[in-house]
Amino acid sequence: MSDRDHGFHRRYETDPPRYDHYNQQSPPDIQYKQREAYLMTISPRSQGTGSTTIDDDDSPSVRHSLEVHPQYRGFKALYYHPVIQVFFLGVVCFMGPGLFNALNGLGGGGMLDSTTSANANSALYATFAVAAFFAGSINNVLGSRLTLQIGTTGYALYIGSYLAYNLHRKIGAFVIAAGAYLGISAGLLWTAQGSLMLAYPTEDQKGKFIGIFWSIFNLGGVVGAAVSFGNNFDNTTDSVSNGTYIGFIVLTGIGVLIPLLMANPAKMIRSDGTRVVTPRHPSWKSELFGLYLTLRTDPWIVLLFPMFFASNWFYTWQFNDYNGAIFTIRARALNNLIYWLSQIVGSVSIGFLLDQRGLSRRLRAFAGWSILIVMVFIVHTWAYFYQKGYTRDHIPHKIDIHEGEYVSRLWLYIFCGLLDSMWQTTAYWFMGAMSNDPAKLANFSGFYKSLQSAGAAGIWRGDAVKLPYMNIFISTWVLLVAGLIFALPMIHMRVKDTTEEADETLAYINYERDEEKRHGDNSPRIQ
Repeated sequence: MSDRDHGFHRRYETDPPRYDHYNQQSPPDIQYKQREAYLMTISPRSQGTGSTTIDDDDSPSVRHSLEVHPQYRGFKALYYHPVIQVFFLGVVCFMGPGLFNALNGLGGGGMLDSTTSANANSALYATFAVAAFFAGSINNVLGSRLTLQIGTTGYALYIGSYLAYNLHRKIGAFVIAAGAYLGISAGLLWTAQGSLMLAYPTEDQKGKFIGIFWSIFNLGGVVGAAVSFGNNFDNTTDSVSNGTYIGFIVLTGIGVLIPLLMANPAKMIRSDGTRVVTPRHPSWKSELFGLYLTLRTDPWIVLLFPMFFASNWFYTWQFNDYNGAIFTIRARALNNLIYWLSQIVGSVSIGFLLDQRGLSRRLRAFAGWSILIVMVFIVHTWAYFYQKGYTRDHIPHKIDIHEGEYVSRLWLYIFCGLLDSMWQTTAYWFMGAMSNDPAKLANFSGFYKSLQSAGAAGIWRGDAVKLPYMNIFISTWVLLVAGLIFALPMIHMRVKDTTEEADETLAYINYERDEEKRHGDNSPRIQ
């Protein structure tokens, strides 16, 4: 939604006009909620002094200003361009979670025995579920760049633990502990990423920006998979070489430094001239209240929770119980490479559809939902006929890339990659369609990653205790369908052609109060 859509569009004037929004007396309960929402977004120091000056740092998460600013020129125009910053954001995730995906996509993290990897992933997603739930609050306090940088640190440690395990088989507990730490750091990374990615684009650019980010991020999986394929082309041990792990460790270490190169969000100007600025440092109490307020003011988000819960569930069957189970290490590496390439195609194509300005936003939402439901049934009907042919106790043989049956099974894996990227991109787009307030979007992203990880923790543990492949496969199919069924009434009731004014309450109240104090007028204020 552009600020113009609700009469908030302003240009520099000697005597800025006052808005009518507060010139009418609001009912007491509305005034109370507005005051609570405002207090949630300002520093405790400001509440007592009346000062709400914006500091020149990115300590809290970002929100949009309601003034139109001139664009930067020269090098700054390039550096501060939202697309460039989303590119940096994509590279951060290329070097961290992208390479993690490449390793995980091999099945069992490239290990001969997938049990240790499955237990590490279970620990990872269990801590991720807790960390992600509060990560929106942490992001608002520490700032997007610092939160992002802390979030990158777990990936090098986690991949390093795999190398250590390859050298010393008795340190499985260290691998699991590294997974638990990665869950905490990844919760921070993904929440900071979600807040920035959804804050920088204008209303009609959100699908494009999500697609750009997802494509760069998935290149990490592509490059990582290409490296592992090259290193293991002649490998006959059914586990990846140490050189693969070492290369990944170096790249993830570089990824820790990239957030230092990113721009201060407080200095960013979107393509429509609105500035992305930072609210004041909130207290922990008000931030925790913010999670509650997000649910209270936008309860429709609950209907997306099943979709969030299912969004990482399918990886266990795809990576460990399909790719890792029935293919040689060489075929697993090639499958992995093509899987992440297909994710780029999926994210760009669904993003293109979701940003078609010739279609109403509601129509785009229903179209995206329809594509997902069709893809879910295509992929899982197809996969069912393969899954019937093997069990955890009996796998006829390992399929290699030269065998005739390999091609059709590779195509199934391509469609799995398409479905994954379309699912994640559409989930983000649904959240972006519900609000333009980055503080609320940070909490949405926290809910998304928390529930996503809770589901993944459970199913990875199920794989570690050797649940039958068919049970895991059927649970995947059922959960994906259920997630879409629950999301449908939210789309019908909540997705509008423009984001409504009420959805921007936190940012708008904050801005209006600042303007009244800055100009010292006598306009009515929230009591």
